[in-house]
Amino acid sequence: MTVVIEVILLTYLAGCILYNLVLSIAGRLQRKTEKRRQEGITYANIAILIPAYKEDSIILSTVQSYSRLDYPAGSYEVIVIADSLQPDTLVQLRSAGATVIPVAFEKSTKARSLNAAFAQLPDDYDLALICDADNMLAPDFLQLVNAAFQDGEYAIQTQRVAKNMDTPFAVLDAANEIIANHLYRKGANAMGLSSSVIGSGMAFHYPLIKGIMQEIDATGGFDKVLQLLVIARGHAIYYLEDAHVFDEKVERAEVFEHQRRRWLSSQLVYLRQYWKRGWQELFRGSVDYFNLAVVQNLLMPRLLLLVAVTMVTVLYLLLQRYLLLPAAWWVALWICNCISLMLPIPARFYRHYLLIALLGLPRAAFIMIGLLFRLKGANNRFIHTKHTKTDIDNPLLDVANK
Repeated sequence: MTVVIEVILLTYLAGCILYNLVLSIAGRLQRKTEKRRQEGITYANIAILIPAYKEDSIILSTVQSYSRLDYPAGSYEVIVIADSLQPDTLVQLRSAGATVIPVAFEKSTKARSLNAAFAQLPDDYDLALICDADNMLAPDFLQLVNAAFQDGEYAIQTQRVAKNMDTPFAVLDAANEIIANHLYRKGANAMGLSSSVIGSGMAFHYPLIKGIMQEIDATGGFDKVLQLLVIARGHAIYYLEDAHVFDEKVERAEVFEHQRRRWLSSQLVYLRQYWKRGWQELFRGSVDYFNLAVVQNLLMPRLLLLVAVTMVTVLYLLLQRYLLLPAAWWVALWICNCISLMLPIPARFYRHYLLIALLGLPRAAFIMIGLLFRLKGANNRFIHTKHTKTDIDNPLLDVANK
């Protein structure tokens, strides 16, 4: 019985680690594409959709930042879906040039806000860009997205990077974003798979996303449903690495806890929901669908994976005489896991932020372990993350992908 447990544990943890390692290496080996901006290109008409729930402190600054984008002013429209914003904020947003769509729900979700907007907006847009209320865009962002669209990409995930790195948790969150971008977006594309989406900084052909959203009414993790519906309609998801969207990183432990609880819960919920369909699609030849529906939802979160393989490796080194599998196997797995996490991180991060990240790591790990026992119901209610940052302060921006 002991050997069965050991083999099951080894198989699962090794599967998670080797999957991440392959994507990490693939992302590193893939050559960085040149910026795809072209002269004389046709400009798509873009709707920038911003669901904003009680974001009075941040939304005006976000909208004002979009006026500085390097894209023809008549070819994009900033649309704020205003859920529970103050009347004064609505007036200021309209004065700043935004189209404001007020909404009210008994239970607020991003999916419901987007569907309310699609129901009211005309169909004369080519692209819909979905952003969060705190997201700021690089000046050339729309140019790059448009160029990818003109090249035939109908589903695009851009690179989300840290807006701030001013606390240990913000540094950890920024590192987590860098790793996730490298593995599940750049690495996945390098392996011929679709990028996963993140919930913001996503651009889609307007008729495609409008039709898909009508099928979604998820409380949490709507992006997990969205990406599967995109693939089911025959579209791959392209990762546009050069297009940067700046996203506020969590600063405090309690915010980190609420956010990760929602993410963990949605992962388990959608693993159960799409387990059968994922396998069916695999046997029909859709590796892409299976990867996002089953494999990525089955993966242990990277921080928990690091804790688990470290603890098991130490246990085997101390109690090898009482266990059956060689401790060397676990040491090799631990090394592989570290490599998969270290390859995506830029050298400048190690020089300036490694100590800060290591100091915050134990508390973050304890939070993640504790969340395993408090996941019930987290995906059935909307957990709002308040944002406050109106400026970009990220010294890693120029080397985030080097």
